[in-house]
Amino acid sequence: MSGLAYDGTAMLGRQLRRVRNNPGLLILTQIMPISMLLFFGYVFGSALAVPGEEYRRFLVPGLLVATAAGGIMTGMFQAAGDTHRGVMDRFRTLPMSRAAVPLGQALADVLVTAAGTVPFLLVGLAVGWRIEGGVLAAAGAFGLLLLFRFAAVWIGIFLGLLTRSEEAAGQLGGATFLLPLLSSAYIPTEGLPGWLRTVAEWNPISAVATALRDLFGNAPVPAGAAWPVTHPVAGSLLWCAFLLAVFVPLAVRTYAAGPK
Repeated sequence: MSGLAYDGTAMLGRQLRRVRNNPGLLILTQIMPISMLLFFGYVFGSALAVPGEEYRRFLVPGLLVATAAGGIMTGMFQAAGDTHRGVMDRFRTLPMSRAAVPLGQALADVLVTAAGTVPFLLVGLAVGWRIEGGVLAAAGAFGLLLLFRFAAVWIGIFLGLLTRSEEAAGQLGGATFLLPLLSSAYIPTEGLPGWLRTVAEWNPISAVATALRDLFGNAPVPAGAAWPVTHPVAGSLLWCAFLLAVFVPLAVRTYAAGPK
């Protein structure tokens, strides 16, 4: 375990230096959710049943979770790029833990995400969003958000190692934009058709978004929804545990096996 901690810290440092040397990517990932908040909040917000500032209070937690789900795409691009350029092959020749490389990437992504939420939250405060619950509940919401991002990144790392191509990762990454649309990230699910509402409510993004709204005090838990949404904190934790239990071993095993 000490070897994994040492090697993982070294890989974490590598990933953070990589972000520092590519500030444009960091700025872009911060601008996108802010742009979506302003666009959805002021353009679509006027056409939805949840009006004005009330909709923006509903939207901010959803966009936080949608951005966290974007860890699938960022994890996939980084892993596929390193694999395509032969970086992963060089790492495999080094005497280090096989879990260290994907772990370092996942931890670095979570740290960058945590820093990147600050500008977004400041804009959220400017457009009317507020933390209306307690301090401990808000801290729990941020912890749950980062846990979900951590789980999402592992999905992306596995897919990136599997595709081994930035082009394939780009094509597959486009499909990840559909995930927040099939959830309660942007709109309530009550008005959706029966089958589509079921799909949306069993989407992990819906559970985490509802949990954040509940913990922040922005919106009540909807009644009559699927179990992960009516029990959002427990549902979110179970979803994160399930995703990590599945994709961490898959990512580590795929990295250790190398190209076939």
